[in-house]
Amino acid sequence: MPIVPDGPAYGGDQDDDRGAARLSGPLFRDETFQARELPAETQNPEPMSDVPQPPPAPAPQKKSAGRDLSAAIGVGVGLGVVIVASLFVVKAVFVGVIAIAVVVGLWELTSRLKERKEIRAPLVPLAVGGAAMVVAGYVRGAEGAWVAMALTALATLVWRMTERPEGYLKDVTAGVFAAFYVPFLATFVALMLAADDGPWRVLTFLLLTVVSDTGAYAVGWRFGKHKLAPRISPGKTREGLLGAVLFAMVAGALCMQFLIDGGAWWQGLLLGLAVAASATLGDLGESMIKRDLGIKDMGTLLPGHGGIMDRLDSLLPTAPVVWLLLVIFVGSA
Repeated sequence: MPIVPDGPAYGGDQDDDRGAARLSGPLFRDETFQARELPAETQNPEPMSDVPQPPPAPAPQKKSAGRDLSAAIGVGVGLGVVIVASLFVVKAVFVGVIAIAVVVGLWELTSRLKERKEIRAPLVPLAVGGAAMVVAGYVRGAEGAWVAMALTALATLVWRMTERPEGYLKDVTAGVFAAFYVPFLATFVALMLAADDGPWRVLTFLLLTVVSDTGAYAVGWRFGKHKLAPRISPGKTREGLLGAVLFAMVAGALCMQFLIDGGAWWQGLLLGLAVAASATLGDLGESMIKRDLGIKDMGTLLPGHGGIMDRLDSLLPTAPVVWLLLVIFVGSA
């Protein structure tokens, strides 16, 4: 809602002039006489100090998005150009983009765990195994992704054995969690890409997730009153969730009808509903992690957004959901 600036009291300069005219000269002769006869302190009485004065009304405050929107939009557009260009030029290039995002995300996550909780999840086996996981998923499918996941977990256990035994259990547990949370879930994007119409499937996945987040933000910022999960993410509202569902369902119907071969609009409605649910849960999940760590963002790499993990929070859990539903609706080829 636009904020109307406060105007001068009594209606502006014109009213001030009229008030000055009323005080500068009397309207009747008796007023002139009385004004000369009354003492000065009576003519200009001082306000009584013992009378309580009402507190000044608070100035209306404009809602704030909490981030630098110009920087966020600029970074978002730049990332979108890189993603779309790599997606439709050479598939292998986009696989590299996924692998780079995975490695950076693992670095942010393990760094925050070490700083805030003194948990030393081994980054080297996680980064190497995570990149291999994405490539294996693209080349060998779901079977290759599972094998790479198992080998990454094993390498994490062995790598940590080279250090002191204190904290071994919590370090390797965090490492296996990080391997599943970041690279394994991201592998489903590579699985979508491997299909004949892979770029369009990935584009649909990205569009629906972005539209869901945008709908939640726009509707929640404008109409949000009822908190969705105040102890986890105070900024999220039920109205925002409804906006995410509506926006994603409409976008899903359009994408399935016009972008996916063999798709139908009603399938897009179900796909959009599922994306809104998974994206919201993913966002809440990372909010829970950040609250446990006592931080606002996972990093500062992306101005206006935070870190890579702050952008992957809704994408990662949504990838397997979209992959599975597309396989059910139109097949995997």
